[in-house]
Amino acid sequence: MRKFAFLASLTAAAALAAAAHAQPAAVTVTLAPAFERSAEDLGRADVQAQMDRLVEIVTRELADDPDLAGVRIELVLTDLRPNRPTAGQLRDRPGLDPVRSISIGGAVVDGRIVTADGRELPVHYERFSHTLAEVHGVGVWYDADRAWRGLAANLEAGRYVQR
Repeated sequence: MRKFAFLASLTAAAALAAAAHAQPAAVTVTLAPAFERSAEDLGRADVQAQMDRLVEIVTRELADDPDLAGVRIELVLTDLRPNRPTAGQLRDRPGLDPVRSISIGGAVVDGRIVTADGRELPVHYERFSHTLAEVHGVGVWYDADRAWRGLAANLEAGRYVQR
């Protein structure tokens, strides 16, 4: 029993030391100045929620990636389009139907990765449905969520620029 208790505390100490050594990537998201007006039209709360969701998905996906430990990932949201009307759009344009109004959604994200040694690597990712037939989800941000997941997968795979 004593050996087990000693090994358990040793394992916990080693895990804490490893976690302290390998800092996860720090992810920030800002809006491009050219996108500010569109963000207002979509509704600030909806856009902020999508920015937070992007940080969450990228951070979670890269949490265990040793190649990106300790880097800063600075993302800039340059375009964002919902598949269905946002709360702000429904408020501003009462003729929109929250269920039947559907559009091609997606997002464009630019930015950079700043490594621990100061190198800057450009980031570019864009993902939109091409036709309404491709819009299968029922959520307002179905295609944007697909874009966030695609960006995170590309970053994890070392593909920072996708055109």
